[in-house]
Amino acid sequence: MLTDRQLLILQAIIDDFIRYAQPIGSGKLSKKAEINLSSATIRNEMADLEEHGYIEKTHTSSGRIPSEKGYRYYVDHLLAPEMLRAHERQIIRSIFAEKIYELEDVVQRSASVLSELTNYTAILLGPAVKENKLKQLQIVPLTGDKAVAVIITDTGHVENKIFSLPDNYTSGNIEKLVNWLNDKLTGVPISELRDKIEFEVAELLKRNINEYDRLLQSLLQAIDMPGNEKIFFGGKTNMLNQPEFNNIHKIRSLLDMIEKKDGFYELFKHTPNGIHVSIGKENKNMAIEDCSLITATYSIAKEPVGTIAILGPTRMEYSRVISLLDVLSKDMSQALTNMFNEQ
Repeated sequence: MLTDRQLLILQAIIDDFIRYAQPIGSGKLSKKAEINLSSATIRNEMADLEEHGYIEKTHTSSGRIPSEKGYRYYVDHLLAPEMLRAHERQIIRSIFAEKIYELEDVVQRSASVLSELTNYTAILLGPAVKENKLKQLQIVPLTGDKAVAVIITDTGHVENKIFSLPDNYTSGNIEKLVNWLNDKLTGVPISELRDKIEFEVAELLKRNINEYDRLLQSLLQAIDMPGNEKIFFGGKTNMLNQPEFNNIHKIRSLLDMIEKKDGFYELFKHTPNGIHVSIGKENKNMAIEDCSLITATYSIAKEPVGTIAILGPTRMEYSRVISLLDVLSKDMSQALTNMFNEQ
């Protein structure tokens, strides 16, 4: 159990290190009015904090920096909510001020705004496409027997697939086909489209179209949608602006993970609802073991559908980032719920 004096010193060390990214010594702490202790007393308390693993000594200075254990204690017990500034609230509200009809537009704009407000990397995970429902299907003829199926889901996800049409298939035939498909498939979950086409649309095609089996197989290939959620980034290279990561070789694996995206699917798969903070090695991924990841879930009609995350150094402005994510996730949930209620 930490004493009140140790808690005061630990909080001062972490607050200063977050602000200045420089090791903190006893002399600097003794000059703080709120501490009012001698350098010798502070050194003794710092020695105890180091012995218990809350702070650690660097190789380049006699000062101390927070350890992962120290940050965890700080987040769990010492953190005070930070009120957002009026202009920050206004910036977040501006994301939803205009009429937006596609979830992906909302998510992409949110990622950009969040990265600008924090100077960290923002990561937003949209709903899994297979959980969406078909809103509309369009077919655009190309040259020869090729056409593009444009699949639009109820969350605004758009997928384009090239497929084959029967020989001499006219524009009138295409129009009829589109009408049939939309009549039978609109509102059907993407995960159930294949069964719906095989058992209901197939019979309709068989009665009305020559070479229906070829067209049926083409349609089944066209509606084969990706299973993973779509990831959106804001400020991919913002980590390079942090003093901890000014060596490009040190964070090559991190940048590679951001570029390939795959590792984030696994991270977010186990993210609990609400606000969650993972610090350093708690992330269980070597590429981000020097980082903190703060996540928040957003919902549609109280059903969690996606994740908002900020990736930054362990020396992150936890209080401010948590407040930003809390406000954005609530505003996004309300805006998306309103959008889908209007559809």
